[in-house]
Amino acid sequence: MQAQHNIHATDAQKAHIARLLLQANLAYAESNTPTSLVQRLKSRQECRDYLNEVLAQEPGNAIALGMMGRVEMDDGALDKAHTLFTDSLSHDPAQPQQFTNLGYWAIKSERPALAEQYFIQALEMDRQSAAAFGGVAHAKCLQGQFDVAYLHYRKLLEMGLEWPSIYSGMLTCAEHLDVNRADTKLARDAILLLRHDGLPHQEIGRFVGAIIRQQYDLENPNAQVALDAASEDELLILALEKTLMPDPAVEELITLLRRAIIAEVAQTVELRDELQPLALALAVYADRTGYALTAEDDEERLASAINDSICAQLAMGEQQDGMIGSLIISAMYGALFHQKYAVQLGRWNLVDWPVAMQGMMAASYYNRASEEAIKQNFDEKSAELCLEKTDVPQAWPNWSKLAYRSETSLKTMMATELGMNTDQLPETIRIMVCGAQSGQRAMELAHYLKDVEVIAVDESLANVAKATRLSGEMGISNIVFWPWSIAQQFVADDHKVHWIEIGRLPSTNMTDVSLAALVSSATGNGAVVHMHTAVNEQTDGDKQIRRLITQHGLKPTRTALRQLRRMVLTNRQDPMWQSLVAETDFYGLGGCRDRWFSEQDSRQLKELMALVSNEVDWKLVKARDTDGHSLATKPVQQQIQAEALGSEVQSLMGQGLSVYFQRRR
Repeated sequence: MQAQHNIHATDAQKAHIARLLLQANLAYAESNTPTSLVQRLKSRQECRDYLNEVLAQEPGNAIALGMMGRVEMDDGALDKAHTLFTDSLSHDPAQPQQFTNLGYWAIKSERPALAEQYFIQALEMDRQSAAAFGGVAHAKCLQGQFDVAYLHYRKLLEMGLEWPSIYSGMLTCAEHLDVNRADTKLARDAILLLRHDGLPHQEIGRFVGAIIRQQYDLENPNAQVALDAASEDELLILALEKTLMPDPAVEELITLLRRAIIAEVAQTVELRDELQPLALALAVYADRTGYALTAEDDEERLASAINDSICAQLAMGEQQDGMIGSLIISAMYGALFHQKYAVQLGRWNLVDWPVAMQGMMAASYYNRASEEAIKQNFDEKSAELCLEKTDVPQAWPNWSKLAYRSETSLKTMMATELGMNTDQLPETIRIMVCGAQSGQRAMELAHYLKDVEVIAVDESLANVAKATRLSGEMGISNIVFWPWSIAQQFVADDHKVHWIEIGRLPSTNMTDVSLAALVSSATGNGAVVHMHTAVNEQTDGDKQIRRLITQHGLKPTRTALRQLRRMVLTNRQDPMWQSLVAETDFYGLGGCRDRWFSEQDSRQLKELMALVSNEVDWKLVKARDTDGHSLATKPVQQQIQAEALGSEVQSLMGQGLSVYFQRRR
């Protein structure tokens, strides 16, 4: 009888452990769902509690050891995680899950080649493991094998998996692919990515443009483009609606299609229903470029006549339906907000327009009106009052969505990635992003880091206004966007920040701004400064255009910017211009204006590097290369110090490193 009781007790214990493991698994799954960080941390702790109970009863439980390793890895304790994974395998070597876990551990440890080996071991045991197959894709991507990784991501999507990391990884790879021929599978992939609302479509403009270049055979000077066929091309319309394609041949295609539409309207005096989706997409695209697209004189005259007609229609009390075609054509050539009838359009709200028109109306009119209202709050607005409406600077870069990240805590990142002691930091860490431009990076910091408040600073009032509007629309409340004048006053009032990130450097026009002085005043003991050692916008073409601007006394008007762009595009085979034509900035007037009339001041970076080279006050805690791989900090620190002392060592300026310095005192 006694022996039977012991067997029964053992069975009961096993059943209890199985229930605990099931609850731990459910809690762990909950900790990795896109809920709030607080809820995820709570679920992670629940998982830890269940696993501790299992391990108290059965210290060698392989499943519990492995799952505890995942919890530790999520908390950033990579050494503990590795020990737990290997302990689990020592108790049960036939676990594909633990090799998968070790693969993700290796990825977090910045060892993608080792990660790939672990994932392959897992797949040898379980050919159906999607997590291991996805891990191979991530590892290949991190090793720069973008074509192989891309095919892995495609296979995962074909298997019906909808993980955000798959779409994000595929998008990352897509922009690195060389598209040399028309490929229906690639076109289908591009449509899938563009349809997915949660992706930063601005990052695949080059990929989509290359597909369209091949589809329409744009390298063939005799290629014929049928307007009706283009109006039914889903990829083309999605691309125009959602991204910017930095390709001169694609830009020519777009201007030809626009010209064909207005030519037909001039003959028939109407915009056919079949052409409306393409015309609307062209209008949105033209706005995204800041109306950089070249238009011939006859097109400009027709657009002007259409605007006069709209004025007359509004004066006669015309209803919306009678003006829709005219408004679409007008918006292909200029912002409706800049037209003389703009005030009268304000009698309607955005939702009063047909649904198909609302994207175009928002871009061309309502968003600009909102941003103009935001500008009125800043003294810098007075500088725009003497400008023609079409010459008012446009926000740049013109992005649409934030890149995908998992929510986390900056304190956790500072502890795990920078090896810092964060005990003295407050609950909410204040970040200042200098040179935030139109705010994508700053908003990503505010959105995905749940223990921060962000002050984003930029010299362009258009950037401040656009980013303020977008952050409001996205519901990101822990961020403000300021011009430099307010940021400088904030620091002068003795406010401190815990993290400063340097984006685009102040231009040579900002003579009253010193990044080094601001960093020195705004930071205290333990604060971090993150900067890059490269200064962009320095192609031979940029330098030549700046010489022309100085020589001819050019002003940053729309007309001058368009003329400079046309000169470059006409001579784009000349080696002088080839690097410039490859830059995304070149395809928007806002980008051209920044590059040529607001050149970054490299002296600001030199002064800042000299400041942080003082090893008594500053410590280099991390350095990454252009591929994102960590470098040994000591040689980089020595190079920075030698450079500051005037040594003839190779300069860090221009090397494209990402460096993090911590203030010692």
